[in-house]
Amino acid sequence: MVVDDVSLSIQPGHVTCLLGPSGCGKSTTLRMIAGVDMQDSGEIYVDGQLICDTVFRIPPERRHIGLMFQDFALFPHLSVADNVAFGLSGSKEVKRARVSELLDKVGLSWAINDYPHVLSGGEQQRVALARALAPRPRIMLMDEPFSGLDNRLRDAIRDQTLALLKEEDTAVMLVTHEPEEAMRMADEIALMRGGKIVQQGAPYNIYNAPADREAVAFFSDVNVIKGTSNGALTDTPFGQFLTPGLADGAEVDIVIRPQHLKLDFDRGGKGPLPTATDGVAARGIVTRARFMGNESLVEFRMDYDNSTLTATVPNVFLPAIDTPLWLTIRRDRCFVFPAK
Repeated sequence: MVVDDVSLSIQPGHVTCLLGPSGCGKSTTLRMIAGVDMQDSGEIYVDGQLICDTVFRIPPERRHIGLMFQDFALFPHLSVADNVAFGLSGSKEVKRARVSELLDKVGLSWAINDYPHVLSGGEQQRVALARALAPRPRIMLMDEPFSGLDNRLRDAIRDQTLALLKEEDTAVMLVTHEPEEAMRMADEIALMRGGKIVQQGAPYNIYNAPADREAVAFFSDVNVIKGTSNGALTDTPFGQFLTPGLADGAEVDIVIRPQHLKLDFDRGGKGPLPTATDGVAARGIVTRARFMGNESLVEFRMDYDNSTLTATVPNVFLPAIDTPLWLTIRRDRCFVFPAK
């Protein structure tokens, strides 16, 4: 994937996450920073020092940049201690002290003389982290390093890794296609699509003030309500929405996440009264209901145009198929975009 006009700045002790779908240019960006690939234009600096432009290029091994990948890339013929010490310079005593320090921090002092093949996946990942941190890199580049771990183990390893990186005051750039991982680890998220950064900011802002409909949908399932702007307003079955700046006749997408739909049982065919927060109620017929563990997922066929909307409800809520319910939407949780 071609990377187009990407500009990023990362700080010591902070995690910046490159988040986006497969093939959007995340790993290519990392490879250019690491020096594996060379960019066609632009410059890369570390601590204010130019390390690469289109002519000048410091070799990867002299960039003081650590790398971690999903396959760990440990040397099978070397012990854990020798793997961690591989990139270190100095006396044998200095190397041994740094190896012991890091293995103690990742809880693997007991495995110092073992070989990688006797360790679990999570333990190998921690050895890889210790090896990457051993030379005290200014920057740590991490390309989906947790994707090979099972879900239960992944959260614990991620948290331990994040704590150690913060302790070492390392500037981190993490690549992932998983929004949950980005939200869990990042101080800042750069959302990529088609080789470009389409939005950058703190996780809270990226999630609650998305740049476009695709940005909303990348973090969660969405419902889309169609409308047409007229006089800076768009009429929908759920009431009117402000659409300033859109020409009369412009098509509008009103996007809302399933957890922000509110449900109520039919009250004699009238439904709940409109409110400033929830707007007008629209009736739907239950077509599917499933319990998902922490919540229930309920799908509706809406009376107004036979479209499908999906709601998620905390705990167990499993209305029978063909049950009529009234839906309102959290207006303060809606996102309004010009339709594409």
